[in-house]
Amino acid sequence: RKLDNRRNMILEVAILYVKPNLQGKFEADFALASEYIQAIDGYCSHTLRKCIEIDGQYILLVDWIDVESHEIGFRKSKGYLKWKELLHDYYEPFPTVNHYETVFENK
Repeated sequence: RKLDNRRNMILEVAILYVKPNLQGKFEADFALASEYIQAIDGYCSHTLRKCIEIDGQYILLVDWIDVESHEIGFRKSKGYLKWKELLHDYYEPFPTVNHYETVFENK
C-alpha cells in the first residue's frame, strides 16, 4: 500500500510523567498550549494519550514534516516559550524526546 507523503514525515515521541495530583490541570493547560505548536511551519498533527496502567504517564506524539521543523522551527519560536511556560513545570522527571521515521505503515 502506498504511503503517500506521510512516509517522509517525522514522528516526535515524548513520554511524559506528570507530577501527582496535577493531571487534570495539566490536561487543561495542554489544550491551551496546543495552539502554539500547531501554529509552526512544518507541524502536521499531534496527539496526547494517557497511560491506563501507569498513573500520571502520558505519551505525546507529534507529526512533523522534518526534524528541523521541531528542533529549530518550534524550539526557537516565541510559541515554544509559551508552551514551556504552560507545561514544563508539570514534568518529573523532564521528558526525553526522540524522532522516528516511518519504515512501514498499514492503514
